[in-house]
Amino acid sequence: MSLVLHQPESIEEALALRSRFEDDSSFLAGGVAFSVLWHAGLIPWSQAISLGRVGELHSIRHDGDHLFLGAMVTHSRAAGSAEVRGSVPTLAEAYSSVATVRIRNQATVGGNLAQADPAHDPPPMLMALEGEVVAVGPGGLERRIPVEDLFVDYYTTSLRPGELITGVLVPIPNPGQRSAFFKFLPRSQDDYATVTVAVSVLQQGGRIVSLRVGLGGVAPTPVRARSVEAALVGQPPEPEVLSAASAMVDTDISPVSDARGSAGYKSAMSRVWVERALREVTGVSR
Repeated sequence: MSLVLHQPESIEEALALRSRFEDDSSFLAGGVAFSVLWHAGLIPWSQAISLGRVGELHSIRHDGDHLFLGAMVTHSRAAGSAEVRGSVPTLAEAYSSVATVRIRNQATVGGNLAQADPAHDPPPMLMALEGEVVAVGPGGLERRIPVEDLFVDYYTTSLRPGELITGVLVPIPNPGQRSAFFKFLPRSQDDYATVTVAVSVLQQGGRIVSLRVGLGGVAPTPVRARSVEAALVGQPPEPEVLSAASAMVDTDISPVSDARGSAGYKSAMSRVWVERALREVTGVSR
């Protein structure tokens, strides 16, 4: 199949092209997933709308008490940005952990989210940090979508027809809020993780008052470990409390067996790495 490439220079122009061609078109960000699909003969559309020339999608900026990453910001740029490292360092860590330098130099913030791969690294960290996806649709209607609400199934999002991800908003962490990112890799660095865990916690008066736990690679979508969160909020971060709560992650995940481990192994590693992440952010030693 031949493919026509369009290169709009504004969000409005990109949306107009998408409305014109409808389901025979797709937005094109970094092109990492696109190249795989193209070589496999799985591209079902004939019109590609490249976002590379849309300048406003390349910005990193502070937006009030939030950090904004434009959809076309590459993983390498997010990982090395002074704004990201200074405001939300664990988010920079998550982007720096993705695959290899070559992939990070090409893959984008928006493309990663739009692909909705359940094993990608950034979504669990964005979930733990209360990130929101900013999307704009036909007519310029903009909405914010909590990252955990973006994913509905394997490679499927809650984006509406014709909607475009313009970026992601992440609240600047409160003083005293701590976060951690762990990626368990049984093989090489450029492989998908068996399990990815991201945690953000706030403690006051010797108790956990706020907690968010995100996981990747262990369900059809990235997921929040809400059972773990509910079990720990209001509790003291004692070793036995953290261990018992970590075991509850089994109710939040639904792993399948693949080349990176059996379903049972992934469940066991989820419990292990959730507990390690919780110990890291709460400062609890064994």
